Amino acid sequence: MFSKQATNKPTVPHLTVAEMNAIPDPTPPRKAAGTPKVASLIASDTTIDGGVSGDTELHVDGVVRGDIVVARLSIGETGHVEGAIQAEIVEARGRVVGSITAKQVRLYASCHVDGDITHEQLTMEAGAFFQGRSLKFQRPASAPMAAITGEVIEMNASDIKAAE
Repeated sequence: MFSKQATNKPTVPHLTVAEMNAIPDPTPPRKAAGTPKVASLIASDTTIDGGVSGDTELHVDGVVRGDIVVARLSIGETGHVEGAIQAEIVEARGRVVGSITAKQVRLYASCHVDGDITHEQLTMEAGAFFQGRSLKFQRPASAPMAAITGEVIEMNASDIKAAE
């Protein structure tokens, strides 16, 4: 009644696990896109006399006497920075004596900042101490200014009164 039709499937050799593991993988290893970088830590019992820079995140619980240039800076409650700071993001809970230049600056209630802050966005919690100037980044105008033609226009006092 029923009959099984023969198929012409190629036979696959049977491999052991060791033989299968020995076969090289033809696909190259993938690099993880946007792999987060590990934050560097300056511990509370550490003092650095000199600048710190890098394209990384830095958390300061100790003391840094020098300029800091990093991607993201977090200053803990026991942290103390004496020098200029440049970063994309700065979060301060400790003490800063020097200027801060960053796109985003957040001053928590426990912080004490004595210096100018240049920023795009500044957030301060109630109780934060800040003594200095707050300077907003000047973004370039999206439309160019009208060209100056150099044309001289004569105006009389009567023209000015008429315009009023």
